Amino acid sequence: MPLRKKIAYLIIFLGFFNSSYAQTIALKDSLQNNHSTNFTKYLNKKMWNQLFPHRYGIGMMDTITNNPDFYSFEAFVTATKIFPSFLSEGSVTMQKRELCAFLANIAQETSGGWNEAPGGYFKWGLYFLTETGKRKKMYADTSKKNYPPVAGKFYYGRGPKQLSWNYNYGQFSEAWYGNKDSLLQNPDILSTNPVVSIASALWFWMTPQYPKPSCHDIMVGNWKPTANDIKKGRLPGFGATLNVINGGVECGSGTAMESSAYRYKYYLFFCNYFHVSPGSNIECSNQKPFGQ
Repeated sequence: MPLRKKIAYLIIFLGFFNSSYAQTIALKDSLQNNHSTNFTKYLNKKMWNQLFPHRYGIGMMDTITNNPDFYSFEAFVTATKIFPSFLSEGSVTMQKRELCAFLANIAQETSGGWNEAPGGYFKWGLYFLTETGKRKKMYADTSKKNYPPVAGKFYYGRGPKQLSWNYNYGQFSEAWYGNKDSLLQNPDILSTNPVVSIASALWFWMTPQYPKPSCHDIMVGNWKPTANDIKKGRLPGFGATLNVINGGVECGSGTAMESSAYRYKYYLFFCNYFHVSPGSNIECSNQKPFGQ
């Protein structure tokens, strides 16, 4: 066999090997690596307690896990170390904006606040661990053949991001465990294991799902909108992260829903706290959902 052809086959083999190997590395195995994280560059436990004094398990009976502080600062630090790119790309301004955008979204997803709440609405983020009441649906989409829902299992919102739907549970399960079945069969892991629960929110934040970019790439300037994105109003900024998370419900109507308005206000609240300008394109009211 000519040398040139041998080299070509070797490149193909190595490419296949590297791709297959990469897919077998589970995120949970990164827990042993003890990566650094910029999360502790911008936050400490005292600040965490100031920002989330009513988080799940604090000052209340945790009937699900008996954990006195499910959303603890320490658990967040552990989870962020698994995603070293989080808060480490771009300028300090970009990193602070990413932190504010992430906190704003998880705070509103789990908010227990109301306008007259003690300490104000914005002190009640991370209050809920799972969806409650009438919102607690099965969230099982049988059309997603790669991640089929398991009979009798519910994929309602759990954790800081309130991860929902069987296909999201299945994809995160593949990323975390190296297989899709762990969370499809045991979705309650996200409401019983703090680090895995928090990691699910960070995984969603960091991972693009076509045709959507990742929220991380939006906030650090990695995402470049196409001509169609620009035509449909999708521009870099906090508003586009909401479009990724819940665009089909909260974006594109021309007016902000109440929940969306609180997200924007949360973002401005955190930007003020961390002394960073919020940037442009904060809202998604005039952005069509991704995929349109």
